[in-house]
Amino acid sequence: MAKRKRAAILPTNIALLQNLVRRDPTSYREEFELQFRHYESLRDIFMENPSNYDGEEFAELIGFVSQVCSCYEAETANFPQELADILNNHHRDLKEELREKIVQSLTMLRNKDVITSEFLIQTLFPILVSTNSKPLRSQIYSNLIQLVKSANTGTKNQKLNRAIQALLFNLLSDPESNGLWATKITRELWRRGIWDDSRSVEIMSQAAVHPNIKVAVSAARFFLGADKERDAHQEEDDEDEDLDLAGAKHRLEINKKNAKQKKKLQQAYKQLRKRNGPKGPATYLNFSAIHLLRDPQGFAETLYSQHLSRGGNKHSLEQKILFMNLISRLVGVHKLTVLGIYSFFLKYLTPKQRDVTQIMAASAQAAHDLVPPDAIQPVVRKIADEFVSDGVAGEVAAAGINTIREILTRAPLAIQETLLQDIIEYKTSKAKPVMMAAKSLLALYRDVAPEMLKRRDRGKTAAMEMARGEKGAAAQFGTDLGVKGIPGIELLDAWKEEQANLVDEDGNIIEQTEEDGWDIESADENDSDDEGWVKVDSDKEYDISDSEDETKGNADDTPLAEGDKQALSAEEAFLKIAATRVLTPADFAKLEELKQKAGIEKILGKTKASLTHEEEVDIKTLTGPLKFKQLREERIAHQAEGREGREKFGSRKGKRDDADHSTTNREKARKKNFMMMIHKRDVQGKSKMSLKDKQRSLKAHLEKQRKKGF
Repeated sequence: MAKRKRAAILPTNIALLQNLVRRDPTSYREEFELQFRHYESLRDIFMENPSNYDGEEFAELIGFVSQVCSCYEAETANFPQELADILNNHHRDLKEELREKIVQSLTMLRNKDVITSEFLIQTLFPILVSTNSKPLRSQIYSNLIQLVKSANTGTKNQKLNRAIQALLFNLLSDPESNGLWATKITRELWRRGIWDDSRSVEIMSQAAVHPNIKVAVSAARFFLGADKERDAHQEEDDEDEDLDLAGAKHRLEINKKNAKQKKKLQQAYKQLRKRNGPKGPATYLNFSAIHLLRDPQGFAETLYSQHLSRGGNKHSLEQKILFMNLISRLVGVHKLTVLGIYSFFLKYLTPKQRDVTQIMAASAQAAHDLVPPDAIQPVVRKIADEFVSDGVAGEVAAAGINTIREILTRAPLAIQETLLQDIIEYKTSKAKPVMMAAKSLLALYRDVAPEMLKRRDRGKTAAMEMARGEKGAAAQFGTDLGVKGIPGIELLDAWKEEQANLVDEDGNIIEQTEEDGWDIESADENDSDDEGWVKVDSDKEYDISDSEDETKGNADDTPLAEGDKQALSAEEAFLKIAATRVLTPADFAKLEELKQKAGIEKILGKTKASLTHEEEVDIKTLTGPLKFKQLREERIAHQAEGREGREKFGSRKGKRDDADHSTTNREKARKKNFMMMIHKRDVQGKSKMSLKDKQRSLKAHLEKQRKKGF
C-alpha cells in the first residue's frame, strides 16, 4: 500500500524521485525516462519563444537531470551540450532563476566528472566577458575561481592553467576594456597562492602597457600591492583553527560510538588531506611579482614612454603617481637605468603639489649606486631648494631632508660636498623633526663617506677609522668600493692561524679551548698507540715540495703577529686562502659569525638602510611623527588618563582621617568658651548687623552649602 502511494506521487515529487533514482537506478528507469521526456518537451517549447518563457518547471527538471545523469549516461549523453548551447545563445533572454540554475548544473556536471574542466571554461568564459548581467558575472567569476582552486589543490594542473592563461592573453589583445577581467582573475588567483609563476606575471606586465587606462592601472596596482595581499591571505589561513585529529580520535574511543562521531572524524581527515595534498602541505616559493619579470629593463622603459613621457597628459595625477611608484620600484629592485624618470620628477617636487610625499618616496626608490650621479643630483638639488630652507614649516623641511637621506643612502655620490654641509647645519635647528633629520644624514655620511664632512662633524669613530686608513678614500662613480674577493675573508684567515697556533709540531694541542660549544681535550692521552705516525691537523697547512729552496722559503712563513694581522689587507688574505685552501660550508658559516663580531658591514659602509634598499620607502619615514592640535575633549581625556590611580589634587591639611594629628586654629576656635570669644570683633559685629546684612550673609551661607553638596 505504501509503495503504491509513493509511486502515485513520484511524477509530481521530483526531490523524492531524485533520491530514489540515485539509490537504485535500475528500478526507477521508467520514472526517469518519463521525466526526461517531459524535460525534452519543455526544452522544445522554450526554444520556440525563449524571451517570454517562464522556466520554473524547466529549471526544476534541469536540476533533476543534472543530479542523476551519471546513472544514465547513454540517455543523457547530449544533455551537457544542450545546456551549454542554451546558455551561450540565450543568456540575455533567460530569466535570472533559470540562468542561475543552468550555471549551477554545469558546475555540478564538472564536479561529477561528466564534463571536463576545459569544456566548462570554454562555455562560461565567453559569457563572463560579454554579458551585462552583474549577478551572472559574479556567479561565473566565483565558479571559475573555485574551479581553478580545486584543480590545483595538492598538485598543479598545468594543462588547465595554460588553457586559462591563453584565454587571458587573448583578452589582453583586445583594445577594449575586456582585459580588465584578465587582471581581476590573475590577481585573485595570485592572492590565493594558486598562480605564482612567471607566466602570471607576464599577463600582468602586458596588461600594464594596455592602451585602456583602467586595465593598465589595475595591473600597476597588482605589482605594487598583490604581494601584501597574498601575505595577508596566508596569515588569515594560518590563524584558522588547526584540526585536532588526535583529540577527535580520543573522543571517539572514550565516548559512545555512533555514526555521527565517525562522520565528523572522516570529514576532519578529508579536510586535512584537502589542505595538505597527497604529498604534504602545499607550499610555494614566495617570490615577489616584480622579481619574476622576464625583461624588467624593457618593461620599465615601455611604462615610462607610454604612461609618463608621451601618454602622461591623458592621465590624472593619481594615475601618474601610481606609474611613478611602479617604475621607481622596478628601477630600485633591478637597478635599472631609466634616466628620463629623474627629470620627470623635477616638475612635481614642490611643497604645494598635492600628494607630494608619494612623489618624494618614488624619487627615493628610483635611486641606486649604478645610476650616474649627474642624473640624480638635479633631484637632490630641487628638493633642497624647494623644501629645505628657513622659510618653510618644520615638517616640510624635515620631509625634504629625510627624502635626501633616503636618496643618498642608495646613491651616496648624488650630492655635492657644499650642499651636504649646508643641510647638515640644520642639526642645530630648534625644530625637533628638522634636527633629527639632519643628524640622521650626518650619521649616514660618518659611515659612508666621512671625508665629505668637516673635521668637527666626522665624530670620534670615523676620525679614528680615517687615521687608520680604513676610510677616507676618494669615492668615484664606477669604481668598486667594496672588498675584492670575499668580504671579511681576512677574519677567517686570522682565526685559522690562531687555531693553528694551538697545535705544536707533533700535533698535540697546547692549551684547551672551547669553540662553538665543543670541548677540545688534550691529545696526549692516546699518544702511546700512535707512535711512529705523523699526525696531520686539518686546520694546518702543509707544503710538500722536492726543492730545498722552496722548503727554506716556506720555513719563513711563520704565523703573523697581532699587528701584522691587522695590517694584512683583505685582498692579500683572499689571494692567500684562494691559493692554499678550498672553503667548506663550515668555513662560510664561521665567516658569517666572525663578520657579525667584527662589524664588517659597518666597515664596508653598509648601513641598515642601504642593505634593504630594495624595500618600498614608507611615507611615514619621510614626514616623521606629525602632531595635530588636540580638541578640548581630547585634552581632558588625556589629563584624566594620566590621573588614574592618584588622589585628588589639593591640600590634605585638616582632611586626614587618622586620629593622631594636630588641629588647626579654626578647629580650636570652634571649641573655645563663648565668654572668651565675646569680646572679638566678629562676634560683636554680628549683633550690630542690619537686617539687610543678615539676609546677605544668610544667602551667602546657603549658596556655599549648596555648592558643597549639602
